[in-house]
Formats: sequence, structure tokens, C-alpha cells
Amino acid sequence: MHAPALPAAFLAGVERSIPRERRFDDHLSTLAYGTDASFYRLIPKLVVRVESEDEVVALLKLAGAQGVPVTFRAAGTSLSGQAVSDSVLIVLGEHWNGRDIRDDGARIRLQSGVIGAQANAWLAPLGRKIGPDPASIATCKIGGIVANNASGMCCGTAQNSYHTLAGMRLVLADGTVLDTEDAASVTRFRESHASLLDQLATLGRETRANTPLADRIRHKYRLKNTTGLSLNALVDYDEPLDILTHLMVGSEGTLGFISAVTYDTVPEHPFKASALIVFPDVETCCRAVPVLKQQPVDAVELLDRRSLRSVQDKPGLPAWVKALSPTACALLIESRAATHTLLHEQLDQIRAALAGFRVEQQVDFSEDPVVCGQLWAIRKGTFPAVGAVRPTGTTVIIEDVTFPVERLAEGVNRLIGLLEKHRYDEAIIFGHALEGNLHFVFTQGFEDPAQIDRYDAFMQDVAHLVAVEFGGSLKAEHGTGRNMAPFVELEWGSEAYQLMWRIKRLLDPSGLLNPGVVLSEDPQLHLKNLKPMPAADEIVDKCIECGFCEPVCPSNGLTLTPRQRIVMWRDLQARHRAGLDTTQLEADYAYRGVETCAATGLCAQRCPVGINTGDLVRKLRSTGADRTRTANWLADHFATALKGTRLMLHVANGAHLLMGTRPLGRASATVTRVSGGKVPQWTPAMPQPLYRLALPRPVENGKPRVVYLAACVSRAMGPAAKDREQTPLIDKTRALLEKAGYQVVFPDNLDNLCCGQPFASKGYAEQADRKRQETRDALLKASRGGLDPVYCDTSPCTLRLVQELADERLDVYDPVRFIRMHLLDRLDITPQDAPIAVHVTCSTQHLGEGTALVEIVRRCARTVVVPEGIHCCGFAGDKGFTTPELNAHALRRLDEAVKACSEGISTSRTCEIGLTRHGGVDYHGLVYLLDRVSSPRATPAG
Repeated sequence: MHAPALPAAFLAGVERSIPRERRFDDHLSTLAYGTDASFYRLIPKLVVRVESEDEVVALLKLAGAQGVPVTFRAAGTSLSGQAVSDSVLIVLGEHWNGRDIRDDGARIRLQSGVIGAQANAWLAPLGRKIGPDPASIATCKIGGIVANNASGMCCGTAQNSYHTLAGMRLVLADGTVLDTEDAASVTRFRESHASLLDQLATLGRETRANTPLADRIRHKYRLKNTTGLSLNALVDYDEPLDILTHLMVGSEGTLGFISAVTYDTVPEHPFKASALIVFPDVETCCRAVPVLKQQPVDAVELLDRRSLRSVQDKPGLPAWVKALSPTACALLIESRAATHTLLHEQLDQIRAALAGFRVEQQVDFSEDPVVCGQLWAIRKGTFPAVGAVRPTGTTVIIEDVTFPVERLAEGVNRLIGLLEKHRYDEAIIFGHALEGNLHFVFTQGFEDPAQIDRYDAFMQDVAHLVAVEFGGSLKAEHGTGRNMAPFVELEWGSEAYQLMWRIKRLLDPSGLLNPGVVLSEDPQLHLKNLKPMPAADEIVDKCIECGFCEPVCPSNGLTLTPRQRIVMWRDLQARHRAGLDTTQLEADYAYRGVETCAATGLCAQRCPVGINTGDLVRKLRSTGADRTRTANWLADHFATALKGTRLMLHVANGAHLLMGTRPLGRASATVTRVSGGKVPQWTPAMPQPLYRLALPRPVENGKPRVVYLAACVSRAMGPAAKDREQTPLIDKTRALLEKAGYQVVFPDNLDNLCCGQPFASKGYAEQADRKRQETRDALLKASRGGLDPVYCDTSPCTLRLVQELADERLDVYDPVRFIRMHLLDRLDITPQDAPIAVHVTCSTQHLGEGTALVEIVRRCARTVVVPEGIHCCGFAGDKGFTTPELNAHALRRLDEAVKACSEGISTSRTCEIGLTRHGGVDYHGLVYLLDRVSSPRATPAG
């Protein structure tokens, strides 16, 4: 049953409160924004992106007056259906990133839009972190972390949001704002909501006086538990304001809106070690858990045999993982300490505690970050391993339950029995063993009633097993959502369940806040509005719609994110198969889905199943790549094409001299827009043409040789007219290499060479491959069959050559890797005082050289700024010229971040054009900085 249409008076009020560009009611936007990581699908009638608390207040007052249900949405990583709506979806915009670090990091106040990992990055220099550590911490936001009481591998119960909450700013359903850290706000609230506070106090007194109920609540929260509302607030606190704020934790947006929270932070110990202990069976493994709970451990993760089997082929794992017995069960253990000595004392203690247990195999405690990374890759790879092998059209479901730790072995075996009974043969079990918290992952189709009935039968069995037989919790950390709302009464009993409803009706009397979530009177709710996962393209069919990709996408907030691109492409393909007219949707998708995708593939780095949405976009571009003859001509006459580029730059610079900066900028923007991006947009950062290449013939002089492949952009583009650096990149690079004692060799016919990236990005794969092969042959010749290293001055070109050249004889270096490995020990560096900004390009990140780039710049400058939240500049080859709004959106906060810097450093000439324009400082290649601060070392190493 669909929600009724939104009242006209409500819509009129929204129009007065929210600008048009932040209101979405078209099918593409509502479906894209309305999708979260769960297996439920509700399409909102209206999506509103809010940028201030005042807007939230206005919307809640409107909703209350007109009886309109609303749902709050942060990052949409929730797994239980708590962030979807068929009414109004209120989505956090980008202006919710405020923070206030207090008492040397002992406390931190965060607005609800701050990503959890960013909060920890701010606290890291102070040796602190926030307590919650969900697996989605690099994506999920504080509002969602608190509203779901999310925890994680090390958090347990002691360090979750409920127990580390020091203050909160919230908005109630009636639009009232309360800030518990503002005395004036508290005074006003006590006066305006005295009755509410009195009723909360009464509920607390009644609950604490009801000894059986109070004891049951305390028992339930001895375990990890997010099923239902946080009734522990009524027994843990007697001050009504404390009760209110702690009820908000874990309420999933059903009691109010959380604007900001203040956390008591926890230590982030610098010394850590990890071990993988494999026991012969579940019983032995689980008997070790209570013993470990008494030891100085920070994380103990259980992995059943099927979990280990799902990742046994991953690189770096011991060969013996494949040979483990069918009943084997493992614990992944981590211990942390403030000092190296203390860590070793702790490890000895843990080893002694486990000495009496039979062990089948083990990787003993290691402090090596590489070894630890490989061990934790086992744990982190289990969920995506199931997702990657599921049949197309099915979804991945991850449930999390808690058994009392003392009955963990029995619980694991009973759970395995249920999975076998219902034929979930691919399912795996892993979890946070110290808390008795198990995750089980399985694949499920919802395409026909029989599949739904199977799922329902399984969930009914799980609910009775966990909640009734074992007295555990059906949701340990993923939130109740729609998924477990029908089972809350089964778990808690009627008395506690009715108490939750009293709280709900007290704080949301009209039932307009996220209806159907946490509490529901519909016993079939968990079987309704199930998300379809139709086949779309083999490149993206494995997408689980988790949203982990979204923070690094440059078009996030402009058009679509990778998750949204996939969701919409799935919808379009399903509509095609149904014979529906998709003309308008395809037209919208052409711009929002295809044209504004940078296709740089950063999404693949964050994706649990390794999907590069850019590959889909390039494939879609190739279907419209109908200028094959032109592409062939350009490939065959590449040197002539470069001359054309230089001529275009010459004309643009001439126009600049004639018209001036502002008139030309306005005129160029208009022409670019009218031409649909076919005519590049001129900017003051536009390079001057580079006409002459001074390429000396090699003369053997006994020095080590390096083949210098100057990218086509370096051969065509010189510095901008007003850039303080007027030496072309080719000359600067050659000078630096020679300063370090190298003989520089250029490949023959350089102006005709190209890595193929310009063709590949436009969908002309055949021409791209041809140019790449020509370049390979020229590099083999110039490097004497691969004897000499190849230096490429532009990281995107290097990435394509490294990824695509099927010739192990060639060793192609980007600037960062070559400088790191071959130049630093040949140069003396005197760091400069002037602050430097660093932009790590997407290709540098893919090459694994991002950290090295920042470290090299830190050797060259005493003050280095790496702007927060800018993962990709959005220039994307030529997108900065043809789709300038993508570049502008991606770098919209750059100027503020780098305003104290004298210069910016990067490794891609085109990226530097956009960075210079939007950052307000000149960006140059890394070699400019290194050359400026270095001198030849008298006796170079090696």
C-alpha cells in the first residue's frame, strides 16, 4: 500500500524553505537518493537535502502541521531498512561537518554529517579516537552512528555511542531544539517541555521500581543489543535530560533528529599485534573466548570454516588455510598498548592463557603491519567474498545476533544447523566473539513467493532460537530497522514492548518520524518492499549497494554517485525488459550518469567487491562512440593532432590578450555550455602552447640511463601565462634527472606516442590499444629491451601503461616512485619554509604512491597541507574543459583549504589546471618543488 500524495500546503511550505536545487521529486533522483544498503526498497515522493538545522526545524513543523511522515538519512549505509521512505526523505547535505576538539582530544563535538573516519583522523595526532568503530566507518556519518548505536570490532559495549555520550544537540518532532551543553537552551527546554520531562522521569521511576523488568533490561544490555529502543536509559539515569539523550541513541530517527553529539573519546594506542589461532572445532574455539575476555585483548573475531574457505585463495594467506579440517574454527586476536614493553607483556599473558587449548594451526602474534594487514584482510574479505559469488538477481543479507558468551559454541552450532536446514549452503558465520556477537551472511532472492517464504521461515527460526531459547539479541549492532521490527516484542516481551510504544508516542505523538522502523504493528513488515536486484551489466551486477564508494566520488552532490549510477542503470534495464518507455530517463542518465562521471575508478578502491563503476561508464560511452573514422585519423596522425592542440592554445591565449580575463571567461563559458561541452572552456589557468621540444640525441657518457616518456599533455602544454614557473615540465624534469646524475634518453618519434588514455576514456578501445602498443614498442627500443627504467611524467599515463602493458621487460615509473627509489639518495634537500599544498591524483592512489608523494613533499617543505575530503579533482583528462561543473564541484572547498599555501604540488598536468583555477594558487608537478630545494649529492648512494 502506497503512502498518499503529499499535501499541497506541505509542498508549498517546502518550496518556501528549501531552494529548488535541493528538492528532488523526479524518478531518477528519488530512486537514487532513496536507496540504502539494506534489502528494502521504498521510493520517496520527495527528497530534500538540508544544509542547516533551521531547515530541519522548518520541515518538521510543516510535517507535523500537515501529517506528513519523514525519514532522516545520513550516508545510507544502514543494513536493516531504517533509511528508506515512501514519503519524505530528509538527506544531510555537505554543511554538517563542524567539529570542536576539547581538552587535548579527550572530548570532541561533531555535527551529524561528519564521517566517522574523518573524526578519527582529526583525533589521531592527539592519540585519541571515537569509541564506535563500525566496518563502514570510512563512509558512515556520526548522525547514523549515534542513531543506530553502531559499534564494531573493537568497540564492544563499553565504548559505543550510548556509553561515551557526553552531550547532544537534537530536534524533537515538534521542531524544538535542545542543546544539553548550552545552559540557556536547557533552561528554555525545561520551561517549554516540563510535562515531557516529568513523564520521562515518571517512566524512569516506574521502570526502576519494577524489579523484574529492570533486571531484564540490565540483562539485555549486558549483551550487545540494538533491538528496539534503548530502554537502558530508564534504568541507568534518573535525570530526564539524560534519559532523553540516551533514548535518542539507537532510536534510528524515530524519536527526533540528532544535530550534533559530544563524545568522550578513547585512547588510540600506537603499538599493536595480531594473531590468527585456528582451533580444531567450534567448541574448543568458543571455550577460548571467555578466557580471552579476561585478557588484555582489543578485538577477538571468530571465523567459521566456511568463512575461512571463502577467502582462502586471497594473496598473502598461508597455504595451510586450504588444508584445514572441515570443523576448524578460528579466532583473529588483536592486542594494543601504549608502549612496546607493555604490548609484549600483554602478548605473553595472552599466550599463557591459551596454552591449554588444542590448536590446529596458527599465525603467532606479529607486529609487522604487512602481516597484520593480511590477517585482517581475511576478516574483512569474508562479506564481499559471499557477495562476489552470488547469483545475479539475488541480494546479500548480513544479519547480526548476540548469544550469551557462555553459550556461544552451542549458539554457533545451532545457527549452522538452521542455515543447513534452510539450504543456505553458501552462508558463512563470523563475528565479534568477545561479545557473543555473530554475523551470518547469505544470499537471497526475492523474485517469487517461494523464495520469500523460505526467507520468512528461516527468520522465524532464527528469531526463536536467538531471542527465546538463548535470551540473546536479534540485532547486536546493525539496528532494528524494518527487518526486525516485527520481532521486537518476541525478544523483549509484552511489558517492555509496550514501554517502548509509550516512549514513541510521548516523543512522536503523531507517529510521523520514520514510521515502520524499530516498532511496527505489522507482523509481515520484514517481507514487504523487498529490493529488486535485476541484472544490468556483468561489470556491476555484483554491486551490493552498500554506498562505501560515495565519499570519494567527485560527482557526489552534483549529479549521481557510483551506487546511484548502478541503481539507476539497473532500473533502466528492468524497464527495457518490461517494454516501458525510457526515453526521458535515458536522456537524464546520459548527463547525470555518464557525462558527469570522472571514470577514474576511485570507487573500486572502496568497493567491497571491487567494482569500478567507471568501467561501466566507459562501456556506455563506447556504445555512443560513433566517430570511428575521426578516432582512427587522430590515432594515425597523432603528431598533427598535437599541433592542432598547440594551435588551439595559441588562439585561446591570443583571445585572452585581446579580450582580457573576465570577458573571455564569460564568453568561453557560454560557448562551452551552448556547444554541450564540445568547445573547451577557457580559464586563466589554461596553459600556453609548447611549440618546440628540445630533445637531445643520447651520447653515451657512462652515467645510468633513464628513458623519459613525456606525456602528450606535457608535449603540448606549457605553463600558464601568469604562472610564476615558466619552465616547461619537460625541461624541468630533464634538468632534475640530470642533476641526479642520469643520462636522459627520449624514445624515437615521441610526438606520435600516446598511452591511449584519451581514446579509452571516450570509448574507442581499439584505437587506445593500438596507441598503447606503439608506445610499448618505442619504449622497448629506447630502453634497450627493458634494460633501462622508463620515467613517465604524468601519473594517469603511467597508470594505464602499468595496468595495460603486457610486457614484464618494461619497468615504467611515475614521478613519485622514480623519485622515491632513484633520486632521493642522489640529492641533498633543504626544505623550504613556504607552505605547500598536495593533491594526490586518482592515478597516484591507484599506483599505491599516495603516501609516498606526501612524504616526499614533507621532506621538501616544513609545512604541508593535504586538503580534507578532496579525493578526486574531477578534471578527469579533459572533463575540466568540457564539463567544467564537475571540476568546480569536486574542488568547491579547495580555495579555503589552501589559502595559506604558496604553491600546490601534484603529478598530472591537466589536474593541475583545475587545481590552479579553483585553489587560487599555482599547482605544479612534483619535480618543480624537488628541483628548487635540492642539490646534487657529492657521493650519491649506490
